[in-house]
Amino acid sequence: MDKKIRKSEKILDAALLLFSTRGFYATTIPDIAKAMGMSVGNLYNYFSSKEILAKEIIKYSSNILGSEIRAVNEEEGTAKEKIRKIVALYFQMATSKPQHINYFLRVYLANKEVFKEGCEGMLCVSSFVTELMIFFEDGVARGELRNQDFFSAFGLFMGYLGGFVFLNGEGVLEKNINDYVDDISLNIYNALKNNP
Repeated sequence: MDKKIRKSEKILDAALLLFSTRGFYATTIPDIAKAMGMSVGNLYNYFSSKEILAKEIIKYSSNILGSEIRAVNEEEGTAKEKIRKIVALYFQMATSKPQHINYFLRVYLANKEVFKEGCEGMLCVSSFVTELMIFFEDGVARGELRNQDFFSAFGLFMGYLGGFVFLNGEGVLEKNINDYVDDISLNIYNALKNNP
């Protein structure tokens, strides 16, 4: 991997952590440069504005989660088994790399004005959304999942996961979030399965 690409990824990681904990508007380019141990001018050589950096971060996070779901899609297994794997990896990411999920919830969804140009619709999260679309289409084609509007299925799946991550972040869950994987997976599967 080229040195400039590696440095760009380190900047994305540092900015992701700051944006996800402080918020978009409370984080400045000098804050990010300081966290990187580099000059503001040098940081601008990589990303010409905070808005461009924010858009690159959501694409970066989407690519990471999308590649994880792609690996599940490429495995053999039933839709029920794959749902469990997707739930487990999402909860694992929420605990081991919470900045990715927090960024989506605290920055991307909460500051749509920042993403209105260049991230229209689901453009900046397309790698993640595409993999879920492939998962749903495969499940329907195999007769395991009910044929329904993609956004209905997507909203159910991601709303459930996002809600649980939120509850976990608020400290209201009685157990570790990973202890809920089986129950959540079964609930999602039951809501999506094909009932011939």
